[in-house]
Amino acid sequence: PREEVRRIHGTSGTTGKPTAFAIGREDWRRIANAHARIMWGFGLRPSDTVFFGSFFSLYLGGWGALAGVERLGATAFPFGAGVPGQTLMALRWLREMRPSAFYGTPSYGLYVAEKARQEGIDPREFGLRILFFSGEPGAGIPSTKRRIEEAYDGVCVDTGSMAEMTPWMTNAECEVRSGMHLWQDIVYTELLHPERQTLVGFGEEGVPVYTHLERTSQPMIRLWSGDLATWTDEPCECGRTYPRLPRGIYGRVDDMFIVRGENVYPSAVEEVLRASRGCGEEYRIIVSRTEAMDELVIQAEFRPEVGARPGALDALRTDIEARLRAVIGVRATVQLVPPGQLERTEFKARRVIDNRDLFRELTTR
Repeated sequence: PREEVRRIHGTSGTTGKPTAFAIGREDWRRIANAHARIMWGFGLRPSDTVFFGSFFSLYLGGWGALAGVERLGATAFPFGAGVPGQTLMALRWLREMRPSAFYGTPSYGLYVAEKARQEGIDPREFGLRILFFSGEPGAGIPSTKRRIEEAYDGVCVDTGSMAEMTPWMTNAECEVRSGMHLWQDIVYTELLHPERQTLVGFGEEGVPVYTHLERTSQPMIRLWSGDLATWTDEPCECGRTYPRLPRGIYGRVDDMFIVRGENVYPSAVEEVLRASRGCGEEYRIIVSRTEAMDELVIQAEFRPEVGARPGALDALRTDIEARLRAVIGVRATVQLVPPGQLERTEFKARRVIDNRDLFRELTTR
């Protein structure tokens, strides 16, 4: 019944048409309980204060995390994101309040650290013990995880499935952080072959498909996520027996692009760039076509200290191009640009620009 609807939320629409959905009163209580359980599993406690560097809008990410924090009994500081100048204000509050935990997207977590350094602030001064993220791959990519942990001297935790599957935190790392546990008693997850749509075995790659077990308002049954992951049933040191996604959600079927016959995943490019000490925080992947040949260009910011050393940029460029060739199997041209030149985002970063559709359109007119 309509009178039982507690909230109306929706998807962010970053990969298609936004979709609204209703959440009942009892379901919202169950969501809070589920997220509180999962947060306890990765180390949050009632004594923690959580700084929310996330949007509070139609998108359910921040609201779902907030419900879990409050149910856990921890202190919530719902600062938000997206307002011009808000990041500078966030730095002030982080220094003054010294919260013990941070929630947002990995892109924004890196951006806050970068902005802090520009302002002469060491991000470790904030005293963050746990930083948990959702909304995009990143927190599960080893080199990105290391960058976040080194920047803040805190633990980086990867969480998240889909807004439609709220409680969306049923994919989440534990304190051991050996991959995302699939909390199968709340949302049942299968991994299916991307093309055949048949169940894949443990150790294989597939698309997570989700089924609500507790929701009574607009429950989803075998919802195709379009994400890519591998799974395992090997025991975790934490003692939980749920299956795990050891590499988290590392890409999407529709994010993968083909260059000269090779499948290229943006997460593989990010892993190479984040692992390079000379690269800055932002990058772009640009795919184009010259006549009949695909061209792959990676624009990456370099760190200020690298640009100050004679010959260092050329050496960095050569090193990254060689590493990319070894990892993704195709030649890429690396363009190093000054720090701050590429646009930042406080929400989901969109770093892949495929200009081949425009090429096809122009050549078929």
